[in-house]
Amino acid sequence: MALGTHKIEYEVIAGWEQMPEGWCFIEVAGVACDSQDRVYVFNRGAHPIIVFDKEGRFLNAWGEGQFKGPHGIFIDHNDHLWLADDKDHTVHQYTTDGKKLMTLGESGVAADTGYKIGVSPVQYAGGPFNRVTNVSVMPNGDMYIADGYGNCRVHKYSKEGKLLFSWGEPGRGPGQFLLPHGIGVDSAGLVYVCDRENSRVQIFKPDGEYLREWTFLNRPYDIFIDHQDMVHIAEGGFHNYMMKRSEGPMPAHDQSMIYPPCGHSPIARVTVCDPEGTIAAQIGGENPVLPGNFVAPHGIWADSHGDLYIGEVIVNSGAVRRMAPLKPPGFQKFRRRAG
Repeated sequence: MALGTHKIEYEVIAGWEQMPEGWCFIEVAGVACDSQDRVYVFNRGAHPIIVFDKEGRFLNAWGEGQFKGPHGIFIDHNDHLWLADDKDHTVHQYTTDGKKLMTLGESGVAADTGYKIGVSPVQYAGGPFNRVTNVSVMPNGDMYIADGYGNCRVHKYSKEGKLLFSWGEPGRGPGQFLLPHGIGVDSAGLVYVCDRENSRVQIFKPDGEYLREWTFLNRPYDIFIDHQDMVHIAEGGFHNYMMKRSEGPMPAHDQSMIYPPCGHSPIARVTVCDPEGTIAAQIGGENPVLPGNFVAPHGIWADSHGDLYIGEVIVNSGAVRRMAPLKPPGFQKFRRRAG
């Protein structure tokens, strides 16, 4: 795997988002842009979807009371939002102004996988969904869904919402997963899965056949593939405060990697590469409280200009307790420099 010289540069735009007085994200689970480069921040505050224009001006907010656990967001070619609610075990399709069009999964009903929070990890593969994590929609409307904390599967659905097929099982081998967390599809139809606790991205043919994997990543959380097939990956790293809490290590059901594999950098970061894995840029440094660095980058998107938007989970990661008020509020924009 080629880890080439960096070719893209970014600058962090501090304080980009212009929030209404008294509002806060709490933490940002996901972020996406529509065809007009409006930015939709899927967050765990009082207003789950907060919309900004490309200059950071507040436009709208909606979704109050409609989500139990905001997690993943994807905006398709028709400007429909697909929102994964991991605590509700559902995926919802919405219009940009908040009208619900479709729901996949049954609200509050988790598939049987042997997974029990605080007790046991995923024991066997199950059907949709158990704490579903993320969605990627193809131009024809079909979609791939990563399923997720309480499962170890990828599901393909038709645009009408019919389950077509699934693949995956718990484990560390090819086609196996320990928390499929993010998912993306390139222009060739190849499916990229952030296999988070195996610290890799696995790449599959459209029918789920394993092709290859990238192992240079630090616990990849989310992935976005742009119209030029540049792959943007948010990596949680191993300095994440959720790895060890004050009351002890993470419970067994999450199987979080505590230490990086040999040769891995421990920092949280963002990596931009081509479909062959040649790195064009990396963002992030040792000190997570500094602008431009990260605690736990959880959601990622690039707009039509190549500018990056990164959401972080700074509460569940434990950062608020240990770092506040030093860390920015869970969201950063990076402007792509010309050149």
